[in-house]
Amino acid sequence: MKIILKIAAFCAAGFLVETHAADPNKVIRVAFPIAETSYDPAFASDEVSQTITERIFEPMLEYDFLAKPVKVVPRTLAAPPEMGDGGKTITVKVQSGIYFSEHPAFNGKKRELIAADYAYSFKRIIDPKVKSPWFFLFEGKIVGANEARATAQKAGKFDYEAAMPGLEIVDRMTLRIRLTAPDFNFLWILAMPSTGALAREVVEKYGDQIGGNPIGTGPYVLGEYKRASKTTLLASPTYRKRVWDWKSSAPEDQETIKALTGKSVPAVGKVEMYVIEEGQALWLAFLNGEHEYIASLPPAAVNLAKTGNVLKPELAARGIKLGERGVAQIYYDLFNMEHPLLGGYTKERIALRRAIQYGFPMDELISVIWNGDGQATNGVVPASLGGANPKRPRAHVYDPELAKKLLDRFGYKDRDGDGFREQPDGSPLVIPRITGTSSLARQQDELWQKSMTAIGIKITFDAQKVPDRRKAAREGKATTMTEAWVADYPDAENFLQLLYGRNAASENYARFKLKEFDDRYDQIRLMPNSPARDKIIDEMQDLVAVYAPWINLRRSIEYTLAQPWIVGFRKHPIGHDAWEFMDIDLSKLPKK
Repeated sequence: MKIILKIAAFCAAGFLVETHAADPNKVIRVAFPIAETSYDPAFASDEVSQTITERIFEPMLEYDFLAKPVKVVPRTLAAPPEMGDGGKTITVKVQSGIYFSEHPAFNGKKRELIAADYAYSFKRIIDPKVKSPWFFLFEGKIVGANEARATAQKAGKFDYEAAMPGLEIVDRMTLRIRLTAPDFNFLWILAMPSTGALAREVVEKYGDQIGGNPIGTGPYVLGEYKRASKTTLLASPTYRKRVWDWKSSAPEDQETIKALTGKSVPAVGKVEMYVIEEGQALWLAFLNGEHEYIASLPPAAVNLAKTGNVLKPELAARGIKLGERGVAQIYYDLFNMEHPLLGGYTKERIALRRAIQYGFPMDELISVIWNGDGQATNGVVPASLGGANPKRPRAHVYDPELAKKLLDRFGYKDRDGDGFREQPDGSPLVIPRITGTSSLARQQDELWQKSMTAIGIKITFDAQKVPDRRKAAREGKATTMTEAWVADYPDAENFLQLLYGRNAASENYARFKLKEFDDRYDQIRLMPNSPARDKIIDEMQDLVAVYAPWINLRRSIEYTLAQPWIVGFRKHPIGHDAWEFMDIDLSKLPKK
């Protein structure tokens, strides 16, 4: 399905008169299975960090809470962006009367959000010292961005005062963005948490510690913060006047619309986020009424919560609601293409990676460990996005006999009779796999051990927490590991950029660098949705299948659980959990 970008008229939610303030007695408590990395929008790249960051810092646009198909609407802008010069120029006007939360850096004065704040925040992403994983969003796109970055790399310092042709401050509230070429996805970028506005004086006060001291214009401010354990958000007392006014004609949305229309945004006074890695612990906390919802039902609780896609009767009797988490995402097993054993583009290294795929029983992973809640995919691009091809064959093939033949053919043989193969030069063949620390990860390790032993490959495991292994991947220290990606915007480009050579120091954890792939990526970035573009995207996915930097492509079918007292909870296909648009029905809370 092709999703077409639409900018809603300026009558979207959020620009009416406030009726009452957030209630401090209303609390949303939720858990994530991984810890945050940073609350600096230029650096945050995992779901938990981005979800919280977007509640504090505001990008120019936001996703309509109810729209199907998805669309973005003004968030801090006085009107939708104006497109000009055939799509190469975007002019935005910031709404007046939006203020940053109070902070000593503002010397006791109210600090209004202005156009220069967005220009500065974009420059931080470009600044090489910030090491933003989001530079790919601007690389080669904003006029002067690459040149400014190169100058900073030579000088050792980014010149924030220097004019950049692609970020022109027209007046106090107006910013003109000039692109090197028409970019049909750039407006989606203006709705991403990474492009939220920071105040320069606050960043300069905290420097590298800004990620733990976030000050923005959003509906919440940071309260209690215990790194990798608990984060508390409090409704901002200085947040502008907004009321809930989203529209939808869908029958399933009417109950939410009736309950929330006209209420203050935010209505909930506090949000508490906990890090709970183990699915069983998360499940028990929810059952005890300690959390308002489970954003993704853990495998350990699947059979306890539902039968197929039907909620257990005892849970339904409590008013708990089951929903499907309909987000565009993919899981994959990557290889570091710069690793001396696993990487490389020679035939024998390609054969090794493909043999590992042929030897791994992915259907067993899905049916046994994932309890059947998953599907093999036909490529890198999820089926719901622009550029996807539903006619592509399944990407994964399980054939251990073929794996053995392929290994034999390219010289990976058991030379000493111990049951395990050696490399073609006779040196040991040991696959070093980075894994997780949860019980689910241990189950998957057992499957990997069993399947690789069956084809004569020795494998070892190095258990690391998610932020640690992602940091290692960005630094080029990964080996092979499982990763996942959830769409930042609804187009194939957002997934294919994970394999783009220029992103090898950021989100391209495999460090895949192939000219044939990169040339095609450069092409599709300049093309609107069309059959010609879809053909090139198909060719790119074919290259991934041939060279195998990623294997075992799959998606999970995930479910949510919500308590009867949480109002308005829903998993947006692209956007993060917008707690400011939810409410708590205090009358339905369990009696203490």
